[in-house]
Amino acid sequence: MPAVKKTKLMEMFWKIHPWIYEKTGGRVGGKAFGMPVLILITRGRKSGQVRKNTLMYITQGDAPVVIASNAGEPYHPAWYLNLKTNQNVQVQRGSQVVNAIAREAEGEERERLWKQVVEAESGYAEYERRTTRKIPLVVLEPQA
Repeated sequence: MPAVKKTKLMEMFWKIHPWIYEKTGGRVGGKAFGMPVLILITRGRKSGQVRKNTLMYITQGDAPVVIASNAGEPYHPAWYLNLKTNQNVQVQRGSQVVNAIAREAEGEERERLWKQVVEAESGYAEYERRTTRKIPLVVLEPQA
């Protein structure tokens, strides 16, 4: 996929996408640009309300790894900031929902995972070039 820029149309798509994904158990919207998609369910850091975001991901073992690229914008996406306040999340892949603990990949782990992200979708390399911030990678560790 070529790297996209944030536009009103793109933002509208990503707002509607969780609803479609949820209603179809991921049968519609379960892939985007060749990558698998999940729903990350968090609590708003200010409102405490449930927030749902569809995100593309790679995997590390049985844990999905999501990318806080925000299309290369200079600021972190809201869902990532929510995770900094509360790491307890839910993850929906297909029709299955599991509890997870979110943690940011760092050091060698982050470098290894970043290479996998760019191999899976080269547009992320462009996002990295667009921003001065280090794009966080978040490992969503399933909990029993």
